[in-house]
Amino acid sequence: MSQFKAPTTPEISEREVLNQQRVRDLAVECMVVLENDGTLPLKKKGNIALFGNGARATVKGGTGSGDVYVRESINVEQGLQREGFHVTTTAWIDRQVQAAKDEQEAYNKATIEKALAEGQSVETAHMMLLLNPLSPKALAPITEEDIQNSDTDTAVYVLSRNSGEGKDRSAVEGDYEISAAERAALELLASRYEKLIVLLNIGGVIDTKPLRSIKGINAVVLSGQMGNITGLTVADLLSGAGIPSGKLTDTWAENYSDYPSSEGFSHNDGDVCDEYYTEGIFVGYRYFDTFNVTPAYEFGYGKNYTDFAIETENVSVEGSLVKVEVKVTNTGSEYPGKEVVQIYVSAPAKGPVKPYQELRGFKKTRLLAPGESEVLQICMKAESFASFCPKHPAWVLPEGDYIIRVGNSSRNTHVAAIVNLPETIHVLTVKNLLQDPAGPLEEIEPTGNTWTAPGEEAEKAACPKLCLNPAAFTPQTASYPELPAPLPKKAFDHVLQFDEVVSGKVTLDEFIADLSDEELGYLMVGNSIDNKGFQNVLGSAAKYLPGSAGETTEKLSASRGVKLMELCDGPAGLRLTPEFVEKPDGTFQSLRGVSEEDAAAIPGVRHYQYLTAIPIATTLASSWNMELIEIMGDIVGTEMEQFGATLWLAPGMNIHRNPLCGRNFEYYSEDPLVAGKCAAADTIGVQKHPGYGTTIKHYLVNNQEDNRMFTNSHVSERALREIYTKNFQIAVREAQPMSLMTSYNLVNGIHAANNVDSVTHLLRDEWGFKGMVMTDWLTTSDFSALLSVGAEKKYDKADAALCVLAQNDLVEPGEMADYERVMEGLKEGVITRSHLERNARNLLQLLLKSHVYSNQSYYETVKGECITFQ
Repeated sequence: MSQFKAPTTPEISEREVLNQQRVRDLAVECMVVLENDGTLPLKKKGNIALFGNGARATVKGGTGSGDVYVRESINVEQGLQREGFHVTTTAWIDRQVQAAKDEQEAYNKATIEKALAEGQSVETAHMMLLLNPLSPKALAPITEEDIQNSDTDTAVYVLSRNSGEGKDRSAVEGDYEISAAERAALELLASRYEKLIVLLNIGGVIDTKPLRSIKGINAVVLSGQMGNITGLTVADLLSGAGIPSGKLTDTWAENYSDYPSSEGFSHNDGDVCDEYYTEGIFVGYRYFDTFNVTPAYEFGYGKNYTDFAIETENVSVEGSLVKVEVKVTNTGSEYPGKEVVQIYVSAPAKGPVKPYQELRGFKKTRLLAPGESEVLQICMKAESFASFCPKHPAWVLPEGDYIIRVGNSSRNTHVAAIVNLPETIHVLTVKNLLQDPAGPLEEIEPTGNTWTAPGEEAEKAACPKLCLNPAAFTPQTASYPELPAPLPKKAFDHVLQFDEVVSGKVTLDEFIADLSDEELGYLMVGNSIDNKGFQNVLGSAAKYLPGSAGETTEKLSASRGVKLMELCDGPAGLRLTPEFVEKPDGTFQSLRGVSEEDAAAIPGVRHYQYLTAIPIATTLASSWNMELIEIMGDIVGTEMEQFGATLWLAPGMNIHRNPLCGRNFEYYSEDPLVAGKCAAADTIGVQKHPGYGTTIKHYLVNNQEDNRMFTNSHVSERALREIYTKNFQIAVREAQPMSLMTSYNLVNGIHAANNVDSVTHLLRDEWGFKGMVMTDWLTTSDFSALLSVGAEKKYDKADAALCVLAQNDLVEPGEMADYERVMEGLKEGVITRSHLERNARNLLQLLLKSHVYSNQSYYETVKGECITFQ
């Protein structure tokens, strides 16, 4: 019997069809309408003049581990044609494809030649192409003949951008900036077509000044990157078969220089070794509002095909719970739509400096027909209004007035109530963590010239005044347990087997105590321990699930009966080898890059693993619909079950600190509440499938890709707690993901993978995380310098023994050097047997509760409604 679960027939499966339809049913809701003069939706299908670098080369999602191998990726041209539109500019598209091909071939040749000249192997040179992809700029000229032959008054321009891990974007033409060629093309089309629709097939922010200044552009839509059916979702958008209702999860600045981190970000200042987070807590709208900088499009912004009235019906206080009831009415006469109610809170200006306002709650309506209304109830724990005071140190609610603002974007709200707290509450007292040995960071300070919502003073005077009772709060103090003594070892008359733990004959602690130091050391390291070479340990290092990124160890399989777990990449879907041959000896050979003729000559049975590429995280978050994201997680969970992937190495959930981060497409938002809620919803969707789980990542402050293995993020404790860890805290408290992945970078001088403060004290002691922690791939390896652009080793790689010390349970993908360093660290006293036992318990408890041992009680997913500090 085959060990592989993958089908052996090439036909498209019912699962693929069903999952693609599930994505399509929901995807258009994620699109954000930035501008629309009524042109959208189109009144009828017909001829379309299609232009832009993404017309045929549509980007389904970013590069690197965020990619997903699919059977078919439907571009915009194909999607329109399949749905009854007639694309009349195929001749131009053909020329564009050739121009892009020529540019790519020239880039490939130059990159490989450069790598070889530097002494790299051919295999490594090709890997560099994956990690350092071209930012294409080629654009075929649009001729008079193209326009004359298009036979339509409607043009669609697809503007695409791509990015990926290992390389940050740049604030240059053809990337963050619209190129001169793109601007010229748009100006020409705007002057020649009655209707011009611009679709932004992008995963991050760009400069929109040209799009807003060119007369004749009728609509601009952030259509995002929707996975392998992106083209069909665009057709649904244009035809009106789908109704967009997305909202921005980032602030889109008027100028790149308006972002407070712009000057020093990544390569901008020439220093990729040290990143100074001098903006502190003032990230995104927190900065733009507090420092009165006008954005191009504010956080939370997005138009609809219809209009809505938002009326606050009631605000009430029950204990420490603040409840807001809001009536939303579709006041239009033609189109249905959904609206997002956003609640911002302004805290008293006491203690540490505060932002003007912060998002504290949100909810989306169902689809409302013209004239239809829905009343939403949004509940917020007042504890979540607290800010961190490093001097105490504690999460503190200062006494004073909390202004509750209700609206549909950060700059379109109205004061709904003022809630007074008559005395200061220390919600949670903690200890100072994650201190920078270089000393306190000098952060920017507000000037006092804060943006203020129009009519605010009158609204504050007229709104209801409520009071929070201090007795409703129960102040807490975090505890930080000491490392326990080594487990007492009992005498058994045989070598204990893990099945005895499964059956209840022995306890897990008895089994762990029976393991030798060497066996415990092997548990700390992934299953690539015997692999050699860069190509064999990166991206698809697993032995038993083709294309899986890695596995837990099999070193205890024969001697102790400990099975392994498969760990699979792909923040936008499951990432596995699409086709492979199972050889007669039970091993497999991937068919990626193998010709059909050569594949046919390989003895064995061919298997097929085609999967669903869901929308990227930024696009999903733009829906502001947690039920939608939960369904996307469920789609991934379904495919994990079919193929046997225990842990999905997703979702990515780092904060969008700066729009040039190369992996922002994998992440949700600049706001920790949005990012945390999205990751929790994704996790709940996946973990509906008992024994399968997510791996939230990259923990901590992984906001730069250039020199990502060796960059040191200097961040204040307050910014870390309020912005850069709050999202992870929310995901842990509201979903309890099965696993978490640490990041490559250093945080205040210590590698994130080696940081006891973040991995043990914050994650486990303060938040109550119950799952397993793993490293990112090769963070402890000598190969690590190959994984990022412009690697500069001012700082060394992470240390495998210090990973164990930090309670980073699993070093992936695992090398013999990692095992040897763990054992060396044990001998040197860097770590003790108690550390090994503790980490082994984390890993083996998770294994017991996974699908691998189906007769056990499965890992428990929490589904919470409100973030608290208890």
